[in-house]
Amino acid sequence: MAKIKILSARSVASLPDGYHADGANLFLRVRGESRVWFFRYKIRGKQTSIGLGNIHTRTLAEVREIAAVMRNAIANGRNPADELRSKAELNKPTFKTSALALIEAKRPSWKNAKHAQQWQNTLEQYVHPAIGHKLPADVTLADVKAILLPLWTSKTETASRLRMRIEAVLDYAAVHDGNDRRNPARWKGNLDKLLPAPRKVTKRVHFAAAPYVDVPRIMTALREKDSLSAYCLRFIILTAARSGEARDARWSEIDLDKKIWLIPATRMKASREHAVPLNEEAIEILKIMQQWRMENTDRVFQGSRGGLLSDVAINKTLHSIAPNITVHGFRSSFRIWGAETTSTPSAVLELSLAHVNQNRVEAAYQRSDLFELRRELIISWGRFVKIDK
Repeated sequence: MAKIKILSARSVASLPDGYHADGANLFLRVRGESRVWFFRYKIRGKQTSIGLGNIHTRTLAEVREIAAVMRNAIANGRNPADELRSKAELNKPTFKTSALALIEAKRPSWKNAKHAQQWQNTLEQYVHPAIGHKLPADVTLADVKAILLPLWTSKTETASRLRMRIEAVLDYAAVHDGNDRRNPARWKGNLDKLLPAPRKVTKRVHFAAAPYVDVPRIMTALREKDSLSAYCLRFIILTAARSGEARDARWSEIDLDKKIWLIPATRMKASREHAVPLNEEAIEILKIMQQWRMENTDRVFQGSRGGLLSDVAINKTLHSIAPNITVHGFRSSFRIWGAETTSTPSAVLELSLAHVNQNRVEAAYQRSDLFELRRELIISWGRFVKIDK
């Protein structure tokens, strides 16, 4: 007689990677941090596995009871999967429920609060009407194609993000439910065989940037404006910073004596601390902002009641001078100016923009932030933008 009840409640949490039999069709699969129960049986000579959840959702005693019911179904000529589904399916989360759970799980790690809302809105608009009611394990490749195809060439970026979000939800559900099948929303080796690559069906649109020779003229016009948004925009241009980084700058990050603005990792796109050298005009702006400082706020460019200055205000100020230019585009103006008019190495230019080196070998050896070289560059940029021809 086959031995059963081989495993113990204590051992299931410490077994190494692999499949571990409890006997009588019941197995525990360990793969890294994942520990999932499976019921294995043969139907018409073909071996089939049914996931029964992980060790956190079902104890060893519970899965043994379920396995006994499924063995009884086989003995009586019934499909054990149907037997299990009839009792458990009503309590299983749908795709929509899994999506909401994933969003909540990821919310603390997203720096931008709008990110969660974007996930929810796009899934609600394009995905949930089609598969929101389905169990994640029942979502097929045909379902995914039906959602993506109408958008793939007309709204390629939206469709590409949707595909990644559907894949993430299905992976999340698979980990929690013990579903061990191929993810139908996966790109590599799956949808890439059916759909053209996103980069081949859409053109990359860059932020509209002012030619660097026009920047001094724009700065001259901004200096004539005595408004918070004008001062902030000048500071953005002078530091080559991103708009959000400058609008949310804090006095606790500024060292006027050392002429450094130290942006913490939590506010940087690459999640790495970034030291920004400050030229003379940037220092002058900060001294004016000290005179405008409100009580009980640490923001340099404080908006209404000390809140965050809106990007709308910055854009409105810019477009009153240069209608077809974007704020972010000044980073490109700075980069091209540095490459065409100075002998500054590319690495210094990229670090001045807080870009991450995509070459892993170079990044491993380039451990300095080249701050003094970046200081010289920013000082030269400050001189350049004062020359209005």
